[in-house]
Amino acid sequence: MRHGRIEIESPLAVDSQPLELGVIIPTYNERVNVEILIARLSIVLAGISWEAIFVDDNSPDGTSALVRDIARQNRNIRIVHRIGRRGLSTAVVEGMLASSAPVLAVIDGDMQHDEAILPRLFSKVFLGEADIAVGTRYSEGGGTGDWSSGRLRMSQWATKISKFTLRADLTDPMSGFFVISRSVLMDAVPKLSGVGFKILLDIVASLQTKPTIAEIPYVFRSRAMGESKAGALVAVEYLALLADKTVGRFLPVRLLSFLAVGSIGVGIHLTALASALAMGYTFLSAEIIATMTAMTANFTLNNIFTYHDRRLRGWKIFPGLLSYYAICGVGGVANIGIGTWLNGQNSNWWVAGLAGVIVGAVWNFAASSFVTWRK
Repeated sequence: MRHGRIEIESPLAVDSQPLELGVIIPTYNERVNVEILIARLSIVLAGISWEAIFVDDNSPDGTSALVRDIARQNRNIRIVHRIGRRGLSTAVVEGMLASSAPVLAVIDGDMQHDEAILPRLFSKVFLGEADIAVGTRYSEGGGTGDWSSGRLRMSQWATKISKFTLRADLTDPMSGFFVISRSVLMDAVPKLSGVGFKILLDIVASLQTKPTIAEIPYVFRSRAMGESKAGALVAVEYLALLADKTVGRFLPVRLLSFLAVGSIGVGIHLTALASALAMGYTFLSAEIIATMTAMTANFTLNNIFTYHDRRLRGWKIFPGLLSYYAICGVGGVANIGIGTWLNGQNSNWWVAGLAGVIVGAVWNFAASSFVTWRK
C-alpha cells in the first residue's frame, strides 16, 4: 500500500491463511480454566486457522483481565467484555457476531465439554456435510458422567418437551457444545429469543427451513474447578424459551410471566387478608396490609424471574420497590376508574371488572418495565 512516497506493507499480507473457525467461549468466573482451555484448543485445533473469543459478563474473579493479558501475546485470542449485561445465549450470539470466521463453534469455559471432538464437529460443517454439528451426550458412545439421577431425569424431560418447538431431530437439543455455519446462524439471528442458556435450541427453533444436523457423541466431564451455574433459574429460563418459541408470536413471554406472578399475588393477597382479619384488624386495615404484602411479593418474584436479566440488586432494590408501589397504585386507580365507567354504561359487572383488571395489569407491566426494571 502506498502512503505518500513510503511503501507500507498491508497487515492483511502478514497471515496468508484465512480464518476458518471462530470458537466462542462464554464465561462467568472461569479464570481458573482459561489457560488450560486455551492450551487444549491449541493442541486439538492444530492445522486449522482458528480464533477463540471469550465473552465475559464482567466476572468478579478477573476472567476478562486474564484473557486480555493473554490476548496481547496471542493474537488468536480475543475478549468481549460485557458490562451491565448477563446471559449465556446473548453472550454466545455477541461472540459469534464479533467473529469473521465462516464456521463458528460454541464450547463452555468450564472444561466439561470434550474439546477433542471439536475438529470432527468442525470438519462436518466446513466440508458442507452438515449445517450444524452437535456434541451429544445421548447417543451411543456419549454420556453424562457423574450426574445425579435427578439432574439426568430433568435433562431427559427437558429434551422430550423441546420436540414441540423443533423442526429437526436432535438427540441432545440441550447441548451447549456445537459448530454451525455462519450462513445458517445469520438466517436464525433475526428471530432468536436470546432467553436463558439453551442457545442451540433457540437457533434450531428459529430457522425457517430444516437444517442438516450431524451428531458426534462425547462424555460430559465433571467440573474440576469453579462453580456450577445450574440452578432453578435455568429451568425457569428454559420454560420461558419454549414459551417464546410457541406462544411468543402472540404475546410477549415477559408479559405472560408478569401475569403469572400477578395470579400468584392474588392468592397471597387473599391469604394475607384472611390472616389479618383473623388477628382482629378492621377490614380497611387488613386490606391495606394484604395489598402491601401482595405488591411486595409480586415485586420480589418479578425481580427474580420476569426481569432476571435486569435484576435489581443491593441498594437498588429499595428505590425499585418504591417505584413499583407507585406504579401499582396508579394501576389500581386505573382499574377502579375503567371498571366504574363501564359499569355505568350498563355493562355486565364482570365485564367491567375484567376490563379494569386488564387495563391495570397492562399499565403495571408497561410502566414497571420502563421505570422499575428499565435497561
